[in-house]
Amino acid sequence: MKLKRVILSGGGTGGHIFPALSIANEIKKRNPDCEILFVGALGRMEMEKIPDAGYKIIGLPVMGFPRKPSLKIFKFFPSLLKSSSIARNIVKEFKPQIAIGVGGFASGPLLRAAAKNGVPTLIQEQNSYAGITNKLLSKKVKAICVAYDKMERYFPKEKIIFTGNPVRANLIENIKESKEAAEYFSLKENKKVILIIGGSLGARSINNSVLKNIDKIANSEVNVIWQTGAFYFDEIQDKLKNRKPDNLRIHKFISRMDLAYSIANLVISRAGAGTISELCLVGKPTILIPSPNVSEDHQTKNAMALVEKNAALMVRDNEIDEKLFSTAFKVVNDLEKCKNLSEKIRTLAKPEATKTIVDEVEKLV
Repeated sequence: MKLKRVILSGGGTGGHIFPALSIANEIKKRNPDCEILFVGALGRMEMEKIPDAGYKIIGLPVMGFPRKPSLKIFKFFPSLLKSSSIARNIVKEFKPQIAIGVGGFASGPLLRAAAKNGVPTLIQEQNSYAGITNKLLSKKVKAICVAYDKMERYFPKEKIIFTGNPVRANLIENIKESKEAAEYFSLKENKKVILIIGGSLGARSINNSVLKNIDKIANSEVNVIWQTGAFYFDEIQDKLKNRKPDNLRIHKFISRMDLAYSIANLVISRAGAGTISELCLVGKPTILIPSPNVSEDHQTKNAMALVEKNAALMVRDNEIDEKLFSTAFKVVNDLEKCKNLSEKIRTLAKPEATKTIVDEVEKLV
């Protein structure tokens, strides 16, 4: 059956939004006339990112359940009731053939309303540790697409489909020769390259660690490409105004990640589920630094899922000033270690994840 009306719901972070957009784009590719409606949470980043991608979105006044006792509890229940009422109206008026949840506040009221109206429902869990919303929804939905094994700890086993996480389209196809990358980043080709991926508010401790270890970087025989994130870029440029090493390339945001991946011998990154899925696809030796500022410490669990398979290394956030660069310089110059890490992480890649998820969507419809 052709897909004509689909609702995608969730958001809050890029880790939820970008998989949702990948799924929407695949649905549109197969069904150009399909009407896709996003439902997000008012005030969250999906309300900007989804329209930028060309899709319509409706915001719910929903908020997260307060994790600590506070006056927010008096706002939570009224916002949930109002959001549930709006979600019911959306489902009745839009009449979706299926509702897809990607995690985040808004997917709870919307998928509950859809399931109650007999609409097939599916959730996609990006992390190795299930979020609260998806755990609550798991009893009501028809299918649960996951990216890690052992997810029966959180979900009914009979509903789980191991698909992997959606990643940026054509990432692999666009990987270029390292010569083009060397020219793009103005690097000497005969040196090893470490790629440091910051990019959001969670990059502060990584950025501070780079600044504290700037002399080690300057004295190394390694080129470093550093994505700081827009929030920190000007401050960092100012701090390094008179002492920026020749082997350091500082970027607010790297638009050509294909070139960055192609030339990198080692990647240093947070342990968000989407980023990990990309690193598996490009097969790069990786040091993961889980962010301590995420719910239920799920980035540590994401990282450990790879560390336990010898597919990546991990340095904890409170140890990065002392351990990160000594570990990175040691690993990047160890050819055998890099080869083993690359081979192991590549075995975890799921390049067809988005297509597989949409296959499951079509089956349910």
